[in-house]
Amino acid sequence: MDVFDVTIIGGGPTGLFGTFYAGLRGLKTKVIDVLPELGGQLTALYPEKYVYDVAGHPKILAKDLAKNLAVQASLFKPSICLGEKVVGFSRVDDATLKLTTDRQTEHFSKSIILGLGAGACVPKKLDIDYNTNLEGDSICYAVKNKEKFRDKNVLIIGGGDSAVDWANEFSHIAKNVTLIHRRDQFRAVQTSVDEMRTNKVDVRVFYELKQILGQNKVDGATIFDNRTGKEETLAIDAIMINIGFVINLDFLKSWGLQMEGNAIVVNEKMETNLPGVYAAGDIATHPAKLKLIATGAAEAATAVNFAVTYINPTAKAFPGHSSNLNLSI
Repeated sequence: MDVFDVTIIGGGPTGLFGTFYAGLRGLKTKVIDVLPELGGQLTALYPEKYVYDVAGHPKILAKDLAKNLAVQASLFKPSICLGEKVVGFSRVDDATLKLTTDRQTEHFSKSIILGLGAGACVPKKLDIDYNTNLEGDSICYAVKNKEKFRDKNVLIIGGGDSAVDWANEFSHIAKNVTLIHRRDQFRAVQTSVDEMRTNKVDVRVFYELKQILGQNKVDGATIFDNRTGKEETLAIDAIMINIGFVINLDFLKSWGLQMEGNAIVVNEKMETNLPGVYAAGDIATHPAKLKLIATGAAEAATAVNFAVTYINPTAKAFPGHSSNLNLSI
């Protein structure tokens, strides 16, 4: 059997930087991801959004950040397995771990880093009847190309960062933008909410969607005030739904990992309660947790460095500064 030094589950920003860093430490590395392309949520959910809090980039499109991370991760030629969902975990012996996937393939590794982001998740859908064939066209949960919303009447549903950010983005290209949220408190960053209120966005709090009008395309939407029941019909061409995700982490719980809610408990070394298994990024939790791309990268580097000492107890966790290394990349 082909045994890797480290197998990283998750091809998002945390997993990709961890892949690069594992190569930097000379580890034979494999990446497994359920999605058909690398990048995680950067490419699957908001490729056209700008990211502002990544070191060295005043701002960068999510899809470009994903591309850069994938290029960086490929420098040391890791094995990449896409479109595979890890479902099983077992210990072959004291030095070898085994992962099985939904394709009935087996992967062997000396250590594992879980960089799953929010986990195996799918967008939450509205609890109303509508033509699901319109999804991906005029009803969207993610934006692959924001130009399709140009000069359209857009309805956005949600109160988190994605909903508010897209309201701000579309306010510059769409004909009209209406955002409805079922309460008057937003989960988004306050500066983004303040920006939305100054942009050309019709913000309706305490409003929910009752009905989507149209069969072959969206022609309109009926919304209602959840305090009074008052209804209103809007002329709408496209609907963006950002109401969260349904997360399924049952496969992780079955491994015996210690969890808090939907996150894996780790210590300062990013170690889980299972020897040789580490977690980093949004899937991991610890007392000082901050869910940022920047901190995910730091946690990935920490996990890799201590995986090195797990594999070889005589090795040093501190790798030295990359500027002092003699690398041919």
